[in-house]
Amino acid sequence: MNQLDALKQFTTVVADTGDFKQLGVYKPTDATTNPSLILKAVQKADYQPLLTETVAKYRGKPLDEVVDHLLVRFGSEILSIIPGRVSTEVDARLSFDTAATVKRGERLIALYKAEGISSDRVLIKVAATWEGIRAAEQLEQRGIRTNLTLLFSFAQAVACGQAKVQLISPFVGRIYDWYKKTAGANWVEADNAGANDPGVKSVRQIYNYYKHFGIATEVMGASFRNVGQITALAGSDLLTISPDLLANLADSNAPLQRELDPAAAKSMKLDQVSYDEAAFRYALNEDAMATEKLAEGIRAFAVDAGKLDKLLQAA
Repeated sequence: MNQLDALKQFTTVVADTGDFKQLGVYKPTDATTNPSLILKAVQKADYQPLLTETVAKYRGKPLDEVVDHLLVRFGSEILSIIPGRVSTEVDARLSFDTAATVKRGERLIALYKAEGISSDRVLIKVAATWEGIRAAEQLEQRGIRTNLTLLFSFAQAVACGQAKVQLISPFVGRIYDWYKKTAGANWVEADNAGANDPGVKSVRQIYNYYKHFGIATEVMGASFRNVGQITALAGSDLLTISPDLLANLADSNAPLQRELDPAAAKSMKLDQVSYDEAAFRYALNEDAMATEKLAEGIRAFAVDAGKLDKLLQAA
């Protein structure tokens, strides 16, 4: 059994791509997309017809509406291949606007329903800012499931659990990147690998906390830099993995064992915490890594959303 098949015994494998033509090879259950992945996909010859067809069909509509139609077109194609759910992201430029995020999430679900796709097969992806978490809470109360992304801190995870969101995506690789860059010449890779990887440690803390206190929100590790980060989180509810790393797992027959276990988490001695807005903002502010990576991630996704806008305008 290769490592990918072994991982599927413990964890729901999710493909992190907008390139849906690769999905059949690895047979993931779910798939996630983001503005950067969609931007990358539509610049490939195979996917340019989707862009031109969408623009032609909805020409004259507001640009943000055309973008949503394109996102749903990609999501619909993905859902024709996989058995599970697809995550479709709200424009990152709305990350600090609760009402606008709710409105955009509702529109995406309406567009999916118009394509005959049930809302239970779609997760609306929202940045885990305070405003984004509040928007997700409202969407969940309206029966729309959410995926809270750009999650780097325990405080964000706790707040998401309090809001009863469906799923969170802690960004393992970006946490690792920050600590490695900050350490500079003092970084020793061997000392920060596997269970000692700072991104892995973050996800393990969140997973154990959720399972210990019976929090139903699903944990989906994301943004991996190497296979070791993935195997160290075997047993997480879900892991969303790029096609390159899926290929590496499929090519390896090295042993893989479960690393995260809900029964073990139940037996731990942990303190339960909660956050109101002031406490959340203070806790996030105290975490330099999470503060910097959240801001950086929103900016990067916003830049790519702007580039996608320009491609649609030029088509």
